[in-house]
Amino acid sequence: MSALSPCPLCQAPTTDFYHQDKQRCYFRCDVCALVFADRTCLLSSQAEYAQYLLHNNDLNDAGYRQFLSRLSEPLLARLAGAGSSAGHSAGYSGLDFGCGPGPLLASMLTEAGQQMQVWDPYFADNPAALQQQYDFICCSEAIEHFVNPQHEWQLWLQLLKPAGLLAIMTKRYTDLAAFRHWHYKNDPTHVSFFHQDTFGWLAARHKMSADFVTNDVVILQKTG
Repeated sequence: MSALSPCPLCQAPTTDFYHQDKQRCYFRCDVCALVFADRTCLLSSQAEYAQYLLHNNDLNDAGYRQFLSRLSEPLLARLAGAGSSAGHSAGYSGLDFGCGPGPLLASMLTEAGQQMQVWDPYFADNPAALQQQYDFICCSEAIEHFVNPQHEWQLWLQLLKPAGLLAIMTKRYTDLAAFRHWHYKNDPTHVSFFHQDTFGWLAARHKMSADFVTNDVVILQKTG
């Protein structure tokens, strides 16, 4: 059984059946290792928006801040190191892509002295934010929602300056046995699932380094 469409990330023409649960089927690309949900089972925009409103995005929630620090702290450390080596003292320009209804990550990075813009298709649809380049882009718990991740990836490459950083937080799957019982796939808005090999493939293809900080945080950097 094969998917009727090519891989939504690398466009490989053939993808293989991977798993089926009560909600939908999942397919896996043999080229980039992306697992993606059957695109015939996607939520409508209205239903997807309603799901996002259920998320806890309270800017005053200490637990949410602690959660996001898993991405912000290693990113800020990388920026501090780059600034020291280059004699750079002012804040860097950054974009919080897919910020959601409560852009706490952008607020945390602003507090740390960075110059932040936000963008989100539902909550911060600001076209001007996509008309400039950035020293870094952060994407926290959003890439798994991308129906056509190749589109966002190409956009990020255009928006990043040379040597720019791309900091991503998303749960990574490991193998079929783990995926079968993985709670992360049960969210109906989660449609694209990444393996460490997926980010490795992207890094090699686009001349980037990849630092796997934790099992759900990766920081990539343009090198070419």
